[in-house]
Amino acid sequence: MQDILDFKGRAVFVAGGSSGINLGIADAFAARGARVAVMSRSQDRVDAAVAHLGRHGGIACGFAGDVRNPAAVAEALQSAHAQLGDFDVLVSGAAGNFVSPALDMSPNGFKTVVDIDLLGTFNVLRQAHQFLRKPGASVISISAPQSFNPTIFQAHVCAAKAGVDMLTRVLAMEWGGDGIRVNSIVPGPIGDTEGIRRLAPTEETRRAMEATIPLGRMGTRQEVADMAMVLSSPLASFVTGAVIPVDGGSSLLGGRDYRETYKASAGAAAQHSSRSS
Repeated sequence: MQDILDFKGRAVFVAGGSSGINLGIADAFAARGARVAVMSRSQDRVDAAVAHLGRHGGIACGFAGDVRNPAAVAEALQSAHAQLGDFDVLVSGAAGNFVSPALDMSPNGFKTVVDIDLLGTFNVLRQAHQFLRKPGASVISISAPQSFNPTIFQAHVCAAKAGVDMLTRVLAMEWGGDGIRVNSIVPGPIGDTEGIRRLAPTEETRRAMEATIPLGRMGTRQEVADMAMVLSSPLASFVTGAVIPVDGGSSLLGGRDYRETYKASAGAAAQHSSRSS
């Protein structure tokens, strides 16, 4: 029986693909035979990611660039297209976050997250359209539960990710005629990621977070990657404009309250400052 998740010979581009969830997605596609390109700001991290992906024996390439810079995005996409051909799968996952009450957040801090998450997603998707396989391409934005759950001390992320999901829905309508499907994946608490290290910086906050997840545990990067592969396979050939949580049911409980996380982070920072002085 043919493996429906066999991506041998398919071309995949992952923005933000040098670490965390996005690297997990790139790695899963590479393991299934895809030719994979990643883009991230740090050349060192890009090089490490390419070496990691190359262990599967297929073609892997990487490009340094900031998703906030349309010219840098265009250059990376064009270079990747020259090596891989039309993209069968495009994943936009670059993101920024920090925990802060709105009154303590500077305009620049708010703008930085919106620029990375929302403007960055627009830049990647808009610039990539010309390089997508038509028909047949699968476009995936990596969103967050803050996109639909108001979350204390996450005003910037709520605003940015809500925009990402609405962009997903609009482009699903605009690009459907080209045979391009556009969806969002909403990862919940995924262990061993930078996001969890920031949002649950202590063992106490981590245990408290796990206790609120209906399935009783944090997810894995592989579980998010599995959804990305399903969405990019014939199993999802009639799925577009969807915003799909991969979160163990955690988003059903509404937005999280990060006040204790903020206190823990502030306390850790103060302690570190005390030791350094």
